[in-house]
Amino acid sequence: MPEPKIHRLRLSLRQLETFVATAIAGSTRAAADKVARSQSATSVALAELEASLGVTLFDRVGRRLVLNENGRLLLPHAATLLDKALEIEALFDGEAVVPLRVASSFTIGEYLMPTLIAGWKGLNPSAQVQLDVANTRAVLESVATMQADVGFIEGSHTHPSLKVEHWLEDELVVVSAPGVAWGAGAVSTERLARATWIMREAGSGTREAADRFLIPALGHLSLGLELGSNEAVKRAVASGLGLGCLSWHAVQDAVAYGWLAQVPTRLPKMRRTLAIVTHRDKPVGSTAQAFLAHCQGWAKAQGSEPALPHGET
Repeated sequence: MPEPKIHRLRLSLRQLETFVATAIAGSTRAAADKVARSQSATSVALAELEASLGVTLFDRVGRRLVLNENGRLLLPHAATLLDKALEIEALFDGEAVVPLRVASSFTIGEYLMPTLIAGWKGLNPSAQVQLDVANTRAVLESVATMQADVGFIEGSHTHPSLKVEHWLEDELVVVSAPGVAWGAGAVSTERLARATWIMREAGSGTREAADRFLIPALGHLSLGLELGSNEAVKRAVASGLGLGCLSWHAVQDAVAYGWLAQVPTRLPKMRRTLAIVTHRDKPVGSTAQAFLAHCQGWAKAQGSEPALPHGET
């Protein structure tokens, strides 16, 4: 049996770690904090990597370092190699487990992900999950820059670096403070058009979906407030400041407990897709694959439609 060929490596994990940290942070000063080294040591490691490869990896734009074509080519390979190195370290580090990094938009992160992670940890007691909850735009960026292993978003977005796959159906509903006298039957679109609305901020999946459904039907929206979380919208609506349009997942408990009321409308059903996001060029690790299978199984068990109260639209 021939002996395996051994090549002398020109690259080191330290150099690749510095490169990935700089790509995420945008400067060697910020990257130095992430890798626990001095700025000068970080700059030297990055310069050594570029010298070993014979190419530059960043363009200097003001004080920021921005990945160029070479850097974008290297990033998924470097991130994958560092993940594998962490897995190797964990093999010989007692109880240490490499955490799964999940980025999630607010509706999913606040109302669905806690149940999913609890179920996952029940099946895998030693599993660790780092959950970052942000708006949809930030989740896409987190997965694209490989700060997260997988992402969960609201809506059918596209990104050249990402794969976006259908996961679960969701439905938006209109809510108001309890006790508002709407009269008998469904509220007319004319009355809804005259109402003040409390909405999520631009860039959130919920806001994008609400605008897509409401503006064509009502002609315009009179905005009272734009807020950065579902809970803030719910509190403002419950205080009587206006109507809200949120996921049924986000409001069902508040409606059940009576501090929000679902408004019957003549609007068509406002359904949207919740999706799973992964990077096109970075392989999904075994832990992430198992977690995604768990999430897919949970979604199938829920059925394709949210459980709205009987008779509601």
